[in-house]
Amino acid sequence: MNTGAPPPTPARSIEEAEAWVLGIQAKLHRWATDDPARRFGDLFNLVHDPAFLLVGWRRVRGNKGARSAGVDGETAYYVERVRGEEVFLAELRASLKDRSFRPLPVRERLIPKPGTTTTKWRRLGIATVRDRVVQAALKLVLEPIWEADFQPCSYGFRPRRRAQDAIAEIHHLASHGYEWVLEGDITACFDEIDHTALMTRVRQRIADKRVLALVKAFLKAGILTEDGAVRDTVTGTPQGGILSPLLSNLALSVLDDHIVEHGQARAPSWVRQRRRHQGLANYRIVRYADDFVVLVAGTRQHTQALREQVAWVLATVGLRLSAEKTTICHIDEGFDFLGWRIQRHQQRGSQRRYVYTYPSRKALAAVKAKVRAVTGQTTNQSLGLMLLRLNWVLRGWAYYFRHGASSKTFAYLDAFAWRRVCRWLCRKHPRTGWRRLHRRWLPGWRPTEGKVTLFDPGTIAIRRYRYRGTRIPLPWQQATMTTQGSAG
Repeated sequence: MNTGAPPPTPARSIEEAEAWVLGIQAKLHRWATDDPARRFGDLFNLVHDPAFLLVGWRRVRGNKGARSAGVDGETAYYVERVRGEEVFLAELRASLKDRSFRPLPVRERLIPKPGTTTTKWRRLGIATVRDRVVQAALKLVLEPIWEADFQPCSYGFRPRRRAQDAIAEIHHLASHGYEWVLEGDITACFDEIDHTALMTRVRQRIADKRVLALVKAFLKAGILTEDGAVRDTVTGTPQGGILSPLLSNLALSVLDDHIVEHGQARAPSWVRQRRRHQGLANYRIVRYADDFVVLVAGTRQHTQALREQVAWVLATVGLRLSAEKTTICHIDEGFDFLGWRIQRHQQRGSQRRYVYTYPSRKALAAVKAKVRAVTGQTTNQSLGLMLLRLNWVLRGWAYYFRHGASSKTFAYLDAFAWRRVCRWLCRKHPRTGWRRLHRRWLPGWRPTEGKVTLFDPGTIAIRRYRYRGTRIPLPWQQATMTTQGSAG
């Protein structure tokens, strides 16, 4: 593909490589946006380009999963220290160019699902480092193209979008007449995506047969189970792979497209009002990865009928709605989504009713369990070290929930953590009286050692998250504007 600029040489810095890759991504995104029917060919040369492989390698090395090895037993540290970065990337590029590259099976690891007992497990697939680098390079090429087609109602695993955007859109829609909620749950989404349907959607934009073969090879790579057996992957994408979130978003975009087309999301307000006067429903979807809610401006009967539509659309890509976990409720009853409780209440001191978002009981129970784990461990560590670990948990949780009605929850969590730390101190110093404990480790009634003090979630300012709607810029759009501004 003629991108109009020579690639940087392998000897150049990572900054130059990232700048060049960003420029190519901006062009791909612009071409995909200008021509929605365009199919891209000759993309394979970008996949094995030295700059794309270098940027992909740096992202793999900087990820937390760099410490995990695939079936070949090699970690990113081993590749960097023993084999050498340049030698590794040169060998990988040569295998891609001569078409000898073959993905290895992913190493399966079972982890308990959060908030459940150990009887329910989540399957993670750990790919080899070389496969992860190729997947990262492949994602760098494909993501700008598919992002031109993705709907703005999808927020999970997309650049510069976050869970707060999804919650803000739900709050906005529920405050403007969308009062019935279909809370959907997909059964084993990553495990049951139909490969034929997925590759059909890939071919709608990608014409390069080498790229298509590479994507299919990753889908069919197989899984090395924990008992040592190799299992073929007939359906699904390995959860935990770099390319899997992008492919799952591509498969689930069929649901986004259906709801946007038939739910009057893009229709003018007078069209939606006329439909309501005619007894018809309007509906919108908000999706974060495989978690989604459909908000309906209509009746419960409309929502129940919509549930059958959603099940039919998901069946086209091999997915199923969970009959037990897919529920229908009114906004006054409330529902949980992405750790938040979203419900309409009467405002205290008035007759007005508003939609409120605040931490759910499940999310609060989860962070309390983490606090118990940190403060319930051995006392054979300093107070300062324990506070550092505890502050990391409290600060991250509080910053996530600072955009809702969370002040009372923060105060409760602070009191809970304070009590746990005090009990830990009493266990660590069983022969020390309370006055001495207070004088030495609780100055100002805050557990402190040296410069480390127990973090108070209540010090986090509560601010309503600004609803950005369709105005969320993509990195490639900004790169295009910067290039045009420099040219001008």
